[in-house]
This record gives sequence, structure tokens and C-alpha cells, in this order.
Amino acid sequence: MNPVPVRPVVATIATVFKDGHVLLVRRANPPDAGKWGFPGGKVDLGECLQDAAIRELFEETGVRATAQRVFTAVDAFDHDENGMVRHHYVLVAVLCAWVSGDPVAGDDALEARWFPLDALEAKELALSLDVATVARHGAEIAL
Repeated sequence: MNPVPVRPVVATIATVFKDGHVLLVRRANPPDAGKWGFPGGKVDLGECLQDAAIRELFEETGVRATAQRVFTAVDAFDHDENGMVRHHYVLVAVLCAWVSGDPVAGDDALEARWFPLDALEAKELALSLDVATVARHGAEIAL
């Protein structure tokens, strides 16, 4: 029996900044369950990247924002106990401008809150891969 080939899935991540802080969620599901990352999720068929980012942002945090621009993409891999790739996500980062709302965890998030940008360098903060780098890049563009 041949294994089913794994194909990358396109998803968006919403990078939202407010008063020198970035909005993150603690993930409830793999990949990286329990770690802090950007709100986001899979792009629906026929949905543009910016709309997907805004939709996922609201579903996961209750925060409303406007999409400004796509600015980078990163890979996220979910491996099984044997090290085989179960899922491969291509996460497209969309810079978003906060409009309203205080973050409240919803949908796929355990927690949602604003973090000062310098806090992302703390070793005790469990971040998903590339979160600090993407946040710094987004903050440079947003300023």
C-alpha cells in the first residue's frame, strides 16, 4: 500500500500591531499546539489571501482589522512520531491594521493577547518557528 502524497496547504497569518505590541494566539491544534503564533488558518477555495487573514483573525480573536499587504511567507511542518511529514503549510503573512476589539481566544486558540515586540526575544516564551522574525519584519513595514 502506497502512502497518500502530502501536498502543501496554503494558509494565512494575520500580523497585527497596536501601540508597539503584536497580537499572538496560543495554538490549540497542531502544528505547534500550545505555542504562540499569529492568528490565521487555511485559505478557502476562491478566497483571496487578505480576506482569509481578516476572517481567521476575527474567528480566533474577535479583533477587527483591515488587510494592508502580503509581505512574506514561511513553511510550517507537522511531523509524526517517525519524523515523517504529516502536513506542510505555506503560511502567507498579511500585514493588518487594527480597527477594533480586544483579543479573546476563540475557534482554534487557547489564549489571545498583545505582546510587546521585545518580549518575543525571551527564551521562556514558547513561540512557533519564525514568529519573532516575521513580527520584526512586519513591524518595520508597519512603522
